[in-house]
Amino acid sequence: MDLVTGAMGNLAPKLLQLLQDEYKLQTGVREQVQSLSKELESIHAALRKVAAVPWDQLDEQVKAWAREVREASYDMEDILDTFLVRVQGREPADQGRLKRALKKMGDLFSKGKARREIAGAIEDIKKQLQEVAERHARYKVDENLAKPAARTSTIDPRLAAMYKEVTQLIGIDKARGELISMLSYQCGDDVLEKEMKKLSVVGVGGLGKTTLVKAVYDKLKGDFNCGAFVPVGRNPDLKKVLRDILIDLDKEYYMKNFNMINLLDERQLIDEIREFLKNKRYFIVIDDIWEPQSWETIRLALVENNYRSTIITTTRNHEVAKGAGEVYKLQPLSYDNSKKLFYTKISGGEGNCLDTQPDEISDKFLKKCDGIPLAIITMASFLVGKPREEWCELYNAIGFGHKDNMHVENTMKILSFSYYDLASHLKTCLLYLSVFPEDYVIEKDTLIWKWIAEGFVHEKQGNLSLFELGEGYFNDLLNRSMIQAVENEWDGIVVGCHVHDMVLSLIRSLSCEENFVTILDNIKGTLSQSNARRLVHQNRTMENNTHQADLMDMSQVRSYIASSCDISQRVLLSSFKLLRVLAIENCRFREDCHLGNLGNLLHLRYLGLRSTNIRELPKEIGDLKFLQTLDVKGTAIEELPASVVLLTQLVCLRGDYWSTSVSDGIGKLTSLEELTIQAGSDGKSQRQFVKELGSLRELRVLEVRIASTDESMQRELVESLRNLHKIQHLTLRIATREVVDVATWEAAGFTLPRHLRYLALLWIKFSRLPSCINPAHLPNLTTLELGVVSLDERDLKLLPRLTELRYLLLYLESTVTVSNINASDGCFRKLRAFSLPNSMAQFQRSKEDSSVSLHIWNGTDAMPFKCSTENDCSLCAIPSAVMPNLQFLHIAVFVRALKDGNGDCANIIGLEYLTSLQEVQVFIDCKGASAAEVDEAEAALRNQTDVHPNRPTLEVYKLNGDKMISSVQDQEPGDDNLPKEEEDGEKQQEEDRSR
Repeated sequence: MDLVTGAMGNLAPKLLQLLQDEYKLQTGVREQVQSLSKELESIHAALRKVAAVPWDQLDEQVKAWAREVREASYDMEDILDTFLVRVQGREPADQGRLKRALKKMGDLFSKGKARREIAGAIEDIKKQLQEVAERHARYKVDENLAKPAARTSTIDPRLAAMYKEVTQLIGIDKARGELISMLSYQCGDDVLEKEMKKLSVVGVGGLGKTTLVKAVYDKLKGDFNCGAFVPVGRNPDLKKVLRDILIDLDKEYYMKNFNMINLLDERQLIDEIREFLKNKRYFIVIDDIWEPQSWETIRLALVENNYRSTIITTTRNHEVAKGAGEVYKLQPLSYDNSKKLFYTKISGGEGNCLDTQPDEISDKFLKKCDGIPLAIITMASFLVGKPREEWCELYNAIGFGHKDNMHVENTMKILSFSYYDLASHLKTCLLYLSVFPEDYVIEKDTLIWKWIAEGFVHEKQGNLSLFELGEGYFNDLLNRSMIQAVENEWDGIVVGCHVHDMVLSLIRSLSCEENFVTILDNIKGTLSQSNARRLVHQNRTMENNTHQADLMDMSQVRSYIASSCDISQRVLLSSFKLLRVLAIENCRFREDCHLGNLGNLLHLRYLGLRSTNIRELPKEIGDLKFLQTLDVKGTAIEELPASVVLLTQLVCLRGDYWSTSVSDGIGKLTSLEELTIQAGSDGKSQRQFVKELGSLRELRVLEVRIASTDESMQRELVESLRNLHKIQHLTLRIATREVVDVATWEAAGFTLPRHLRYLALLWIKFSRLPSCINPAHLPNLTTLELGVVSLDERDLKLLPRLTELRYLLLYLESTVTVSNINASDGCFRKLRAFSLPNSMAQFQRSKEDSSVSLHIWNGTDAMPFKCSTENDCSLCAIPSAVMPNLQFLHIAVFVRALKDGNGDCANIIGLEYLTSLQEVQVFIDCKGASAAEVDEAEAALRNQTDVHPNRPTLEVYKLNGDKMISSVQDQEPGDDNLPKEEEDGEKQQEEDRSR
């Protein structure tokens, strides 16, 4: 499905589904279905051609025809879906045997009636298509897709960036200096002195890539024998690109012989360039590459001649950048430079700036631009000549879609280049992001499940699930810089995205124009379109009178999405007949609000009530036999209705592992790929849950809390886990104070699949490290959270060699040392966060060599290290690459035990070896220590962070036993040794990670 083709791509498969024996169509109707299916495929092919052309270049008649067919396709799909639901029937939950028998008898009559009605429906569809075809017969799609060339010939708006004077550029000095530094050669190595430099600058459209590399090119080109600066573009003529390279290299010669080079084909042009460059030191910039194929052809001409030549490429595509050389990711302008550029453009030139005192409305404009130079110039141009007192009103009405300004039009054209370069399915997925508010962090997994429910992700051959296909779509949009990644700060894994305001304005404009999404907010509060397909409420107070007016005649709505709204009355779901997506998220229901008539939404695929105060779901939810995703995370729902286990097409079930439970029968949901839940509300239901868990063989993500277990239940759990061969994310929270015997688990067959990425075994105290947790078995593991009573050096040496590990949390009760954790030996190369909540860490350099050892101390055993000036880093060079990417460190410090061990607090941890450190969190155990001793320890910690080159932040929490006595942020973390407090801590951690 995409914007232009509408539901056309879904119709042919659904028509073919009608031909299956179970629907028992009459012979004549079957023939009509086959004929109609072929006709729809032809129409779909024509629409795909339309979709490949920028919308502003299409003939108006073609636009009208595409709109008409698209809307008709939705109507046709509604007819087919209604028939399919009626014929397949439904069996409400909690019926007795007699009622079920009577229901089946009634279904026989209704199904027969439905089969007779489908014949009439097929005839109506054919007539509708015939009418559209007759109106379209006056022109041909293939011959009239685009407007005449004379009417659309324009100058590329990016051209101006190549000719800006350096004195006009603001905020470019830092990036230019970094690029020049990356291009410089290191002396002392003959090989390196001759090696070619290849660098790729990547970033979103409008960020200033062309401007930057042109400034670098102009500064350095005098150091080379020859050079060229050549743009490529979205749909390049590679012969022209190669000719342009030749002309730039020697303009006088090749312009005289232009007729000669104009006759050469690609191969001959490549040979000519290679011959020219083979004995020269050259500097070539290939600007604005869109796809790898173009670059692979161009790079054939750029011979590597060992004369210290330089090649720079620019691109919006991260995949292209990685294949073109060392990657430089261009960052947005700083706030100060953004403000300087903003006021300079308003005043008409540097040196004539207006009053640049920050004010609220200027900050709003700058925030909207988010450091993108093109956006800042566009905004400033829009405000030129307008009184400051009108700015607030302009901000409320502003969009990047205003066409009365040349800069605005150029900005939208540049962005549209990226949009129209997308494949049709990616265009649709991107347009769907218009349903989210500005500055909204969009969670990746939730977004993909919505795409699937909307029908944007189609099945294809291979072993990939729909979710994995959708994840590929998400990554494609990231690689093309259409969305911006949001990473989990702890492990650097991409967990979501946000959309720049410029891109959001573009896709909202397209979505509104083509009736893809209809948005109602506090500014636009009324519904003007009667045929809205996707209805979105944002930041509204939805009272009974306005809500009912908004929902009149909503029979065509397929998606209803409410975000950040106050809902004062029950949601009137009876108005929706064909709803597929119902997402009421981050909203507040007032008292007595509930979801009436939920069980009648038979077409529903996605039900999201995330982060609302709703307390229960109706038992009729079991009637929603097509439901794929049920997300009630962050709600007040404590137990799901028993009928949930009837939802056999459910692929994602999300609750809160600390509160949301499900009754017996979870094993029936064999399609589940993601499950976050509490395992039952009592011991019996928990044991049943553990047994049935092994039936869920499609699970990729499992987060479950089991309130209590005994040894036999643990064995059953291990046996169930053995069946989950597709698991990639596993979080088990088993509340037990007993030490778990690893030998018992391993005897039951405890093992983990090689593709596991995330493993959190919380509240479990393993007697030792399970043998399956090692680099050979888990090469893809990025996150590990584990509790172990005893860990020896042999076991601890395994963990640093988990090459993909980004986050490591260990609850240890023993003291252990591991020597030589230098990354050059393969240790902790990618680790970003290291947490030892109840242990102290000491990094210590060997006097004999440059290796660094890690001591982990429980504060009870003999202190395994010495804190003295003998180990001070001033006595020797600091070894490089010790946890080179570590940014977050969380440890305990035992003041009394340190003093008793004659430890000197001057160098407690050894932070100087952690070169990338950004944040240190320390629990100071004050038990048995005087106030002066505690202050001395804290002062030593602050001194270490103060002298560290990065000046990392330090958070200090002072504990006396289990009691918090003070903290720098006046917040009390959970006690990691007690299940209840740890549960609260884990809940807070989950909320922090979600943010």
